[in-house]
Amino acid sequence: MLKEVKLELEGFDPNTIADEKTRRVFVCLIKAVESLCATVQEQAEEMQRLRDENNRLKGEQGKPKIRAKIVTTDVSSEKERQESKAHQKGSKQRQIRVDREEVLRVEAKDLPEDAQFKGYEEVIIQDIELRTENIQFRKEKYYSPSQRRTYLAAMPAGYDGQFGPKVKAWVLAWYYEAGMSEPKILELLQTVGLSISAGQLSNMLIKEQEIFHVEKREVVQAGLASSPWQHIDSTATRVAGKNEHCHVICNPLYTAYFTMATKDRLSLLKVLLGGTELVFRLNERALSLLERFGLPQKWVKQLCKLLPAEHDYTQEQLETWLDEHLPKLGVQQRKWVKDALAIAAYHTQQRFPVVDLLLCDDAPQFNWLTDLLALCWIHEYRHYKKLTPHIPSHRTLLDAFKEDFWKFYRSLLAYRHNPSTDEAQRLRDTFDQFFAVSADENCYTQLEERKALTRAKKEALLLVLIHPEILLHNNPAELGARQRVRKRDVSLHACTSLGIQAWDTFQTLVATAKKLEVNIYQYFADRITQHNQFPSLAHLIHQRAQNLSLSASWCADP
Repeated sequence: MLKEVKLELEGFDPNTIADEKTRRVFVCLIKAVESLCATVQEQAEEMQRLRDENNRLKGEQGKPKIRAKIVTTDVSSEKERQESKAHQKGSKQRQIRVDREEVLRVEAKDLPEDAQFKGYEEVIIQDIELRTENIQFRKEKYYSPSQRRTYLAAMPAGYDGQFGPKVKAWVLAWYYEAGMSEPKILELLQTVGLSISAGQLSNMLIKEQEIFHVEKREVVQAGLASSPWQHIDSTATRVAGKNEHCHVICNPLYTAYFTMATKDRLSLLKVLLGGTELVFRLNERALSLLERFGLPQKWVKQLCKLLPAEHDYTQEQLETWLDEHLPKLGVQQRKWVKDALAIAAYHTQQRFPVVDLLLCDDAPQFNWLTDLLALCWIHEYRHYKKLTPHIPSHRTLLDAFKEDFWKFYRSLLAYRHNPSTDEAQRLRDTFDQFFAVSADENCYTQLEERKALTRAKKEALLLVLIHPEILLHNNPAELGARQRVRKRDVSLHACTSLGIQAWDTFQTLVATAKKLEVNIYQYFADRITQHNQFPSLAHLIHQRAQNLSLSASWCADP
């Protein structure tokens, strides 16, 4: 029946109906059909989800998730927002390092008598060699009878255990940068001729990595200090068979990973504090947040009366205090108190740089962590991408809106490179006009409702007009999260807390080294041998930050 209605309405204009009352009734019915179709689709998906959950609780299986050959629900905006650019192919020969030269000569017997030498024609051939380099160290050994002590020559740095620094560096690079699984790395090493077990390989990947854990902490500290704005995102991660969450924070100079049990505000605050423990403080900011959260005044008054202000508390101390003085505080209200006091303490602490602006999606746990919150335009577009109009005229309206959406997006991109006060005001006015709710009775109601929701986010979506350094999207954090997803696809989960700590540390170092154009294998080998010829990644972040001016608009005169 719906297909027949669509065919009949194809190209039909309601304005051709002469009788005004009939036309209005017709338009109302069309809107009702559109709304009911969307409701039916949502209810069908929800009912299937509930059936699957019911079957799971009974110990049965839900509906199998079979991927279709053609994906029909694609919310990507890559095609719409990208502009084609002229392809320029450069020469790669200049970038290749020559390790050795070999002169190839023409056989004298093949040359005629009048042949003249005209120099050389150069050809670069790339090749690689994987082989063992097993070393037998003969360590001098002395014994002192007077001291009853044996003196033994020390091993070079990086040669502890049964494997040298090159093996360790390659294993780390293959596992954390190339995304190889442990069985495949083991197979490769054994194929080359190395005698190594699965247990030895696993230990090499996660144990005795304190030098890298320290450098990760330094990277986070430097990254947070390099700009007043940061990208942030989260993705699921399994640890020892349990669901946890990997939080990704980054900017153009670094990417850092933190895996925690939850993705609430307290966990995100720990990320902003480099993974260190939280403190809690009651002050004016905390009271303002409690008012926003909606905590009843009776609890606010008791809190102010009984808890000393401007004093830092550990989480254990605050939990004990709440149990003793406010035992009847509800679960949600208790969470509000902890969130507000933790955010207030974060903005007064001096251990880590305080982030001024977070660029993220519109998930509620990101609200109020920082003074400013910028939203991702690509995430916003996904809401429109999910609209599925069934009426032809509505599809036309949606298609025209999408085209105009990306025109406005490209105007914002152009503004980032050439900001001005007049252009900023023009873009604000254009935003108001573009996302204004239409009064036309023939409008697509669901589109207009969605536009109203976008208009309510105007301040967060247009922060780029005040701070042109920030991006219009959260792709850097999403691409960082995608690396954890790929790691999860290969390794499924980390089996221990030590393992997930290694995942976080090495994924941080690999992603940051890539942004800083540091060869990750050479970096690993340098640190393992303790040569320290490579500057620390934190030092490189500090250097690059001075040239990029990531905080120019914050430093400018108001």
